[in-house]
Amino acid sequence: MPWDNQSGGPNGGNKNPWGNSPRPQGPDIDAWLNQLQENIKKYIPGGGGSGLILLLVGILVLWGLSGFYRVQADEQGVVLRFGKFQAQTSPGLNYHIPWPIESVITPKVTIVNRVDIGMRGPSDSFVGGRVASRDVPEESLMLTGDENIVDVDFSVFWLINSASDFLFNIQNPEGTVKSVAESTMREIVGQNNIQPILTEQRQNTEDMVRDLMQSILDDYGAGITITQVKMQKVDPPAAVIDAFRDVQAARADQERARNEAQSYANRVVPEAQGEAFRIRREAEAYREQAVAEAEGQASRFAAVYNEYKQASDVTRQRIFLETVEKVMQRSNKIIIDQSDTGGGVIPYLPLDRLNSKTNKGDQ
Repeated sequence: MPWDNQSGGPNGGNKNPWGNSPRPQGPDIDAWLNQLQENIKKYIPGGGGSGLILLLVGILVLWGLSGFYRVQADEQGVVLRFGKFQAQTSPGLNYHIPWPIESVITPKVTIVNRVDIGMRGPSDSFVGGRVASRDVPEESLMLTGDENIVDVDFSVFWLINSASDFLFNIQNPEGTVKSVAESTMREIVGQNNIQPILTEQRQNTEDMVRDLMQSILDDYGAGITITQVKMQKVDPPAAVIDAFRDVQAARADQERARNEAQSYANRVVPEAQGEAFRIRREAEAYREQAVAEAEGQASRFAAVYNEYKQASDVTRQRIFLETVEKVMQRSNKIIIDQSDTGGGVIPYLPLDRLNSKTNKGDQ
């Protein structure tokens, strides 16, 4: 059991987190009683019943006083009555029925304990500083969700939150924490692809493993709090790490090319959309202008046609004259009507202009 063979205290060799075995129940009672008996014999040479009663009273007093014990600030007291859990006590001076009826175990509950999975020997300590360690492939090699193999070394930091649960509900606390940690990490890694685990999802993976471990240990009633899960190393297996890095470099090149193409598209597409919008607006404006001109000409023609129907001869003559005027407006010829309507026109010859042109020709 976890409380067996515990040699806690400053002289103990066992460094288990609970640390201390049942505390010594005072000085050597047998030696003290022998000394007391010798002293009593000095004062009561003949012995007698009163001396025996005094001796028994002294023994009972000393036995009762041996039930006092102190629980340090970093400990919790667990009282056992005939080996069965009886009570849990807080730091300070406490009392229990003396041995052999009751005994006390005082495990350390503020010490942060550490379990390494996938490696042996020192690695990243709790405060940092990498030191060489030995890899354990049977613990560290795990299968990811995309059927890749990843080599994961990690550490779990834990402490006791309930001394009674810790002592009585699990037989091998460190082994239990290690088994739960390895199983949980394999489950979380198996649910994710290798790339996120190696890069941006490391912190998230640590948090998920810690939460799942805590849930499992709470179901066990282990009395343990998981304070941190720290992934020391996450790499592909050593045999394929060079090829994996080549793949990673190719993926980085692919991502860079994709980003450049996206940047070009972000620049060109808006320009093309703007040009298309401009052309569309110009076409719509031209269409509206052409339609308006056509409608105006049609309206004008309809108006002329209506007038033509009312006075066809007059309208025909007016259209003829307008047409002739439009055709002949750039001509230098002057047409004089010699009919009766044009009888009042006097022929005039601009001799001064002709004389001016003749003089210019002679020069």
